[in-house]
Amino acid sequence: MLHPKTPIIVGISQFVQRFQTGIDLLEPIKMAEKCIREAIDDAKGENILNHIDAMYVVNIFGYQYEDAPKTLSENLHINPKIKFYSAYGGNTPQYLVNKAADLLTKGNINFAIITGAEANYSLGKALKNNIKLNWTPQKSPRATDDENKMGTSILENDYELFLLSTAYPIIETALRAENKNNIDTQQKIIGQIYEKFAKTAAQNPFAWTQTPYTKEEIQTIADENRTIAFPYLKRMCANNQTDHSAALLLTTVENAQKHNIPQEKWVFLSAAADLNDAWFFTQRKNIAESIAIKKATEICLKHAEIPLKNIDAFDLYSCFPAAVQVAQKSIGLSLDDKRPLSLTGGLSFFGGPWNNYSMHAIATTIEKIRNNIFKNVLINGLGWYITKHSIGIYSKFPPKGIFELPNLDDLQKEIDAEMLPDLVKEANGKATIIGYSILFDFKNQPNKTIFLLELENKLRALSYWQASSEEMKYGMENELVGKKVEVFFDVSKKRNFVSQIF
Repeated sequence: MLHPKTPIIVGISQFVQRFQTGIDLLEPIKMAEKCIREAIDDAKGENILNHIDAMYVVNIFGYQYEDAPKTLSENLHINPKIKFYSAYGGNTPQYLVNKAADLLTKGNINFAIITGAEANYSLGKALKNNIKLNWTPQKSPRATDDENKMGTSILENDYELFLLSTAYPIIETALRAENKNNIDTQQKIIGQIYEKFAKTAAQNPFAWTQTPYTKEEIQTIADENRTIAFPYLKRMCANNQTDHSAALLLTTVENAQKHNIPQEKWVFLSAAADLNDAWFFTQRKNIAESIAIKKATEICLKHAEIPLKNIDAFDLYSCFPAAVQVAQKSIGLSLDDKRPLSLTGGLSFFGGPWNNYSMHAIATTIEKIRNNIFKNVLINGLGWYITKHSIGIYSKFPPKGIFELPNLDDLQKEIDAEMLPDLVKEANGKATIIGYSILFDFKNQPNKTIFLLELENKLRALSYWQASSEEMKYGMENELVGKKVEVFFDVSKKRNFVSQIF
């Protein structure tokens, strides 16, 4: 028998704003408001707006408001008891769904809105062309309602790993070496995965880029597809310069019945879990795997009583190719699995509106399930450096038992305890390369290389490479992971440098 407190998603909305000169451009808060109203209308219920008692807003990264949840509530003329502003992280939309579903199940709230919006493209275009935008003046936001813990350490920041595009190639090269693939083979694997994403985006009306790029166009260096940081080209990286917003409306079965929301609008959250990997990626035992994704997925599948083979499709977070491949590996998907890995087109082609991408994946999932295209879909939201993970399984049919968000505190402590000692600040002597990233300038020339090293005492260190552009190009054509090096600490520059590769 269907439990009356079973949480369901009953309303969805997505919006993409295409820049046009002379057209009034909506600011993020107005984009979010538009989607909230549309999500409520989408539910086809009665008197819903006045019963919303939770307003969750994904952190708006590109444009700042003093209190986005409060402003949205005032604009809608409602006063929900929960007004929640999230921390940073691409896991956030799914995390907020999980959080709201838990409170709905417990009877603490009746209706929850989750929304997010970004207008980075329009903002950048207006600034570049001296176009005046009649937007709300920016103000520093109030504190977030979750701890906004940064994803990198001070020492990692000394080697520019605060840039995601600098850090993820280190994971990619470690993954490539672990899989025993040569450089060409690994680039072709990325091309094959992202070609499917591009084709999906080409058929998605909300996608920012709707060109069905071939794998050759994705994996081949060109003027319009320059190297960002080897081995990643532009079409392999998330595109944050988009204008996107979305909203979700959640309630329970009993509230849906009370407000006459048609059953064809209902989609069930069968299971969910939130778990983090060891916080600093350079200190994980294996930087090419995710214990958190593996464990959280296993817990969700068990709770939902749905075997992995019965998941029809996935939306794996795709800020960079390493994130997709690590999730595949951790979930237990083979490279030749035919099921979709993205329902939107991914962050490169659909677009990556900072923290809010996964809300579009969820909204698209709800639409696909409503239309009987899929019965069960697994979404993996990801934050920082394959660090924060939120898993959700969405289903056409209700779960066999009552929804329950698992308490994973003990498991989290076990994972945290596996983190290796702090990086060595002053490294001298022999070491082995674990992974590397070769940074490029805007003339498409390599100008900097960063190594993650294992020292002879098994401790780890970061290092720059004292090398010419030609030597760096050697690292793009020959595998450097596993190579022995000589590293030293430069006192004047306060950084480690590799002087020789053996």
